Amino acid sequence: MTTSEARAADAMLLLPAVLTAEQASDALRMLVQALPKGQGQVAAVDASALQQLDSSAVAVLLETRRRAMLAGLGFELRGASDKLVALARLYGVDALLTEPVAAVAV
Repeated sequence: MTTSEARAADAMLLLPAVLTAEQASDALRMLVQALPKGQGQVAAVDASALQQLDSSAVAVLLETRRRAMLAGLGFELRGASDKLVALARLYGVDALLTEPVAAVAV
């Protein structure tokens, strides 16, 4: 399988335009339900639509990453805004969100 074929097999999870404390529970539930079911895939989260956020967005992404890894999935955040990366950096977790994680067998 080529890299482009593998990318096509990734599950693309879309973040909403607004992700604050008010939307966090629903957003997390949606993301977890949309995680791919097969091991070896990558849960790719597209944050390009995210415009309004607070620290809850970082928490939702970290929990999505954790759940993906527990399921043997990779995790990759795509389209993260400078604001999202800066907020993650403020809490010291930017490397956890900005560096892709490869899928592993569990």
